[in-house]
Amino acid sequence: MQSRFSSKDFPAQNLRIVKTLVGKMAILIAFIFMASATYANAQGCILARSPENGLSTGQGGILEPGHLQLSVGYRHQFSYQHYVGDVYQETRAQAKSQVLNRINLLTANLTYQWTPRLSVSVDAPWLFASRKGQSSPIQYQSTGLGDTILGFNTWIRNPAHASKGNVSLGLGVLMPTGNDDVKNTVNTNTTGTGSPTNVTAPVDYSIQPGNGGWGMVMQWSGYGQLEHSLVFYSDGDYIATQGGTNGVQRGATLSTTQPLNNYDAISDQYLLEAGFLIPIRHESGFSATIGPRFEGVPAKNLFPVSNNGFRRPGYAVTLGPGAQYAHGLNLFSAGVYKAVRRDRTSSYPDSVYGTHGDAAFAQYVWLASVTHRF
Repeated sequence: MQSRFSSKDFPAQNLRIVKTLVGKMAILIAFIFMASATYANAQGCILARSPENGLSTGQGGILEPGHLQLSVGYRHQFSYQHYVGDVYQETRAQAKSQVLNRINLLTANLTYQWTPRLSVSVDAPWLFASRKGQSSPIQYQSTGLGDTILGFNTWIRNPAHASKGNVSLGLGVLMPTGNDDVKNTVNTNTTGTGSPTNVTAPVDYSIQPGNGGWGMVMQWSGYGQLEHSLVFYSDGDYIATQGGTNGVQRGATLSTTQPLNNYDAISDQYLLEAGFLIPIRHESGFSATIGPRFEGVPAKNLFPVSNNGFRRPGYAVTLGPGAQYAHGLNLFSAGVYKAVRRDRTSSYPDSVYGTHGDAAFAQYVWLASVTHRF
């Protein structure tokens, strides 16, 4: 079985199509993420950073033992539409009081195929982000390395004997290598007259490169061949964190009325996706994908630890197409996903204080990546 990406290795036979699918699934990112973890910020104020497992793509078959694969991915989203629960807050737009979050995430994943079934990978994200009020000239920015993931993935069945379908399971560790306390100094005197009033404070946790805690990454991925060259795929991950808070104070002063929100929470996060792989123009190395993504942050962590701290729990469901092109040792892919449901759920402090905060969500999520095999 070949370890190259090659457009010439993709005739119409179903077996080769399934080998195509198996190819990238062997690259399950063992944390980012997710994530985002390659982690990827899921939806603006909703901080979900789960790894982008993705579906298997490319025309190279399984990554052979002793071979390396490097993937560099990019994610962009602009979050500005506010929700309380699943209700869009149109009044925020009318009052021009929306919060504008811009996320640009560059992720590098290096995978080594140890045995035909077992692979090890390291995943490191780099974040470029900004946040500002719609009517405010003050803008907060952050840049830096995110939290890194080291993980292992294994196929349940021997890939050499699983041309019709297979499942991969992964386990990894999320390491707090990202800065969770990036600070900006801004001039809060926006009147245009008088002396500047400079204030130094941490940026909002939604644009912090790091989460501030350790986590266990659990991943799975599976595929099955359907009729007429069509392949169904599904994958997901869950990052179970240590919980509690990261010690980063949210405001200049501590609140006496809502003390549970004084510090940022270390929260879990998850990503699920599914869809179909559709080969097109086989000899040219092109294929298309379509399917939904479901990602978010739960109100309470999986492990029975403290759920104190400020978080914006919730989820977003997006749906969109993607395209891939394989040439030689390289694989290029891109996709655009449009939000079809957004929900800012109630956090644990919300339930204690009888409140329900809002969050800004993106209308679209843009993804792109390039992969090279060695």
